[in-house]
Amino acid sequence: AVTPMTVYTAPAATTTIVLGLTLSNISNGTIYATVLIENADGDNVNFLKNVPIPTGSAIEVMSGNKIVLETGDLIKVQSDTANSIDTSMSIMEQS
Repeated sequence: AVTPMTVYTAPAATTTIVLGLTLSNISNGTIYATVLIENADGDNVNFLKNVPIPTGSAIEVMSGNKIVLETGDLIKVQSDTANSIDTSMSIMEQS
């Protein structure tokens, strides 16, 4: 499996609200995507796990929900296929 890649780290003295997170399949076949939230203590929570995304499709992960991240929290994205996924995020930071 491909290693999870950090797509966002909440900066020092900042609270971040994730408003949108879209994953797009840019490969020639169906991929399986995972989104992890890792807190500053190194604990991982699977927000999505092995969700199929067909070729040429995208998935909106948030679907109207919000995630609050504290200093040092990470969002990581993983695909089962190398170089197969683009990620776009909408966030609001408050320090």
